[in-house]
Order: sequence, then C-alpha cells, then structure tokens
Amino acid sequence: MVVLDQTRQTIARGSYTLLFEGGGWAQLSEDVEQRGPSLVARRATKLSAGLLPAIGDRVSWSGIYFTTPAEAGLDAADVQFPTPAGTAPAWLIKGDDPETWAIHIHGLGSPRSGPLRGAQVAAALGYTSLVVTFRNDGDGPWAGTGRSTLGATEVDDVAAAVQFAIANGAQRIVLFGWSMGAAIALQLAADPRYSPRISALVLESPVLDWIETIKANCARAGIPAAFGLLAVPWLAFGPLARQVGLPRPISLRSLNWNTRAHELETPTLILHGTRDDSAPIGPSRVLAGLRGDIVELEEFDAGHTMTWNSDPARWESLVTSWLRAR
Repeated sequence: MVVLDQTRQTIARGSYTLLFEGGGWAQLSEDVEQRGPSLVARRATKLSAGLLPAIGDRVSWSGIYFTTPAEAGLDAADVQFPTPAGTAPAWLIKGDDPETWAIHIHGLGSPRSGPLRGAQVAAALGYTSLVVTFRNDGDGPWAGTGRSTLGATEVDDVAAAVQFAIANGAQRIVLFGWSMGAAIALQLAADPRYSPRISALVLESPVLDWIETIKANCARAGIPAAFGLLAVPWLAFGPLARQVGLPRPISLRSLNWNTRAHELETPTLILHGTRDDSAPIGPSRVLAGLRGDIVELEEFDAGHTMTWNSDPARWESLVTSWLRAR
C-alpha cells in the first residue's frame, strides 16, 4: 500500500500512475482507502524494475499508464521517418488491416508513451498503429532553440508521419490526438493534401483554443487569467517571437478551431474531462454545438488527458463502437 497526501487527484477513482522523483513508476489500483483526515492509501499493482518505494519519496501523479508498448501488451517495432527537422523515431504496431492506420500524437510535455492508452484500442480493431515523435519533444529531432511552437511547426513532422504511413500502404488513416496533439490532428484534417486519407479523428482533452488554454493555465498557477493575454503578442509578433526563441510567429487565432469550425469535414470524437483545468472543456462543448453533424463529445469526470484513467472500460467501449460505425 502507498500512502499519499489527500488531494483531488489522489482520491479520484480510476487507474493512475505515480512517477517517482528519483526514477521509476508505480501503477495504482482503483480502490482508495482513507487514512485519517489528510491521507489516503492505494495499492501499487505494478512497480518498475528495481523500484523500492520508501517513506518520504516525492512523486508526481500521472495518467500515463504504460511507459512502453510491451507494458500495454503491444508488439512494436522501432522505426524512423524523415521530417523537415530531422529523423524522428516511432513505434510501429502492425495490425491485421495493413490499409487502415492509426497515428497517435502526444501532447506538449508528454512522452510518446502517453497515447499507448489509445493504441490498445486501435490494435484491438486490427489497425496498424504508428506512435510518433516530433521536434523538441525529448525523443524527436532537435530544432532551433528547442522550444515548442504549440503545434504550428510540429505539424510538419506529423505530416511526414502521415506520408510515411501512406508510403507503407495506408489507405485510411485515423488520427488519435492528445491535448496539443489534437490541435496538430485538426490542422492535418483541414489540409487538402492529407484530408482525403484521414477518415476520422479521436481527440482526447483537445486544445481547441490556445488563448483560452493559456488563460486557464495562468489561473491554475495562481496568476490572473487575463495575464495570459499578455503572452499573445510575444507569440504572434515577429520581433517579439524571435526574442523568446521561436523560429517564427505563432498565429494563435488561426489555431482556434471554433472560429474555423466551418472548415472541418472529418468525423470527430472528442473525449474530455469536466475537471480539466489545463485545456478546459468549454471550447469542446462549443465545437460540438457548432458542428453536431460531424462532432460527438463524450464527457468524463476527469482531469486533463485522464478520461481513459477515470473509466478505462467506458473509454475503450466508446472509441471502439464509434470507430466501428465509421
């Protein structure tokens, strides 16, 4: 049993992971036991090799439940694909259907292991999966100053992954996008060079409006949300953008998918937590209202990118049935 400070996260029902400050991880059971007024206990169901948890260890709470394809029960090969920023590694998981591919796109600050939760569903459907990396994510190629451009340039690397899939037999592609990865997926689906091959989008906790997301993260950090607006000129204006190490300005308004809702043509499933304080659910509700003809929203009692963790059975059932109907 692992005893933890009681927080909104540590009492949440579902399957989660502890990441230890000194390295290693522990998967936790769904059951929560109260240990006094400020502590809870959860059973560690699996530990990383060599990990011996000790009293006083510092940990962070994570929804990334699998760190490798093997831990998710997936047989993956290490492959590489060329991108404008350099060669990017990826995991290739071959399925029974060589013509239907799922490309799994992680979010900002997350490793490529995060989307393995969705890769399990794709594998069960027989899809061939490609779990990708992109520039400056820690595994992909280094570019410029190493800073993220919120999907504005990373999309070029994922476009190269789409081209890799097509060159290897993909006729139909489903994009699984997590957080910022969803913003990348939407850009590709709106691009006429790739949209004919992209048949569906599965978006987990999507960033649909970067300005709202920046404001929400300011509020989460204890800074007035309005201060987030001060970041906009530093991102969008050329000289200021170069001063903060960006290769080019980022047009945040062009990454607002509610103002661009009319451009969307690809059937889209959104899975979003009502307790998401990083990419709030509001823009997802707006998009589902604007484009109810192609966008379906499923809400969970969960935080950011943790809808699977809050209820894996429901998540997997929803995604499976929705994709089978496409």
